[in-house]
Amino acid sequence: MTRPFCGDCDRIRLTADGQLRNCLFATGEADLRTPLRAGADDAALRALIHENLAAKLPGHGINDPGFLQPRRPMSAIGG
Repeated sequence: MTRPFCGDCDRIRLTADGQLRNCLFATGEADLRTPLRAGADDAALRALIHENLAAKLPGHGINDPGFLQPRRPMSAIGG
């Protein structure tokens, strides 16, 4: 990380296995694959995406003493 940019970040990541991440360093992911396969409509998917985006933290905290590395690093999700 050459400089912090979290305050301006508007990126989300959709992994190859259908998980939505609101930050490369997020420890949680929203499962979109299961609802899609179950026939969820656009409104239900939109609600899941909005819920995930609302949980986006103001920063990744990589320099904080309590920082926890995500279970799957960015190389494992295509970041």
